[in-house]
Amino acid sequence: MAEGINVRFAGELQRFIHEERVNDGAGLYGSVSEYIRDLVRRDYKREEQRKWQALRNELRPGATAGESAFGPLDANAIIAQAKARRKVSGA
Repeated sequence: MAEGINVRFAGELQRFIHEERVNDGAGLYGSVSEYIRDLVRRDYKREEQRKWQALRNELRPGATAGESAFGPLDANAIIAQAKARRKVSGA
């Protein structure tokens, strides 16, 4: 079951929402709720884009590195290093 959230706006913000965005059907949105939902969706999309960009930024050095930057991997050595770090951290 969806839980509702109530928000109150006063003063200039209330005027802006009612007169500039909703305006009894003459504005961009049919209701205040529709306007607020659109704002939250846009914010959610921006946050998702920010996360993807951060991931791309992290991966870029490896994706653009030359072949000489890479070396062979030894799975057993990596596992041993992880176990050693875990012992040191007390996990």
